[in-house]
Amino acid sequence: MDALSLLQQSPVMPVIVINELDTAVDLARALVAGGIRSLEVTLRSGAALEAIRMIGAEVPDAIVGVGTVRNAAQLEAALKAGARFAISPGLTPDLAAAARGLPVPFLPGVATPAEAMWAADCGFTVQKLFPAEAVGGRALLKALAGPLPDLKYCPTGGISLANAADYLALPNVLCVGGSWLTPQAAVAARDWAAITELARAASTLA
Repeated sequence: MDALSLLQQSPVMPVIVINELDTAVDLARALVAGGIRSLEVTLRSGAALEAIRMIGAEVPDAIVGVGTVRNAAQLEAALKAGARFAISPGLTPDLAAAARGLPVPFLPGVATPAEAMWAADCGFTVQKLFPAEAVGGRALLKALAGPLPDLKYCPTGGISLANAADYLALPNVLCVGGSWLTPQAAVAARDWAAITELARAASTLA
């Protein structure tokens, strides 16, 4: 699976923070039941790597990957845990070198035309626009489409059910990332039915 195929799996990729390890598998199952298969588990908690291992082992229909990768060591650890893709909020020379030639898709974060061009020169033409709303959102993506027509994006940051469809209507946007599919209150309450309904609504946005 390449980066393009990854982003075509579903219109929304949930940005997931696992605080309680015992919620990981049930949360993944709830999202898959709603039609969302690509799951970005971020390295924002100490449970992330073990959550990736568990989801990969117990939820075969999920495509579980890692987010918030900031350096080569984190990338290596995530791959050993079974991550099937990796996403970073930005791109450094060291991280670019580590990500080249990976057997899984890697999406670098970009926020400006210069960063997008540099990431493309490094071989990454499918990118994460982050933080999308803060750096110009849809207006920026429309502007990038002219001079950089070969680049595709998964914008993340400030995206919700209210504006996701507007992003997805842009020709250079393949999917969006968002945390609204996994609200903390629903996860804490183990309200998996509510999360499945959020996923089902998101899966129809395409």
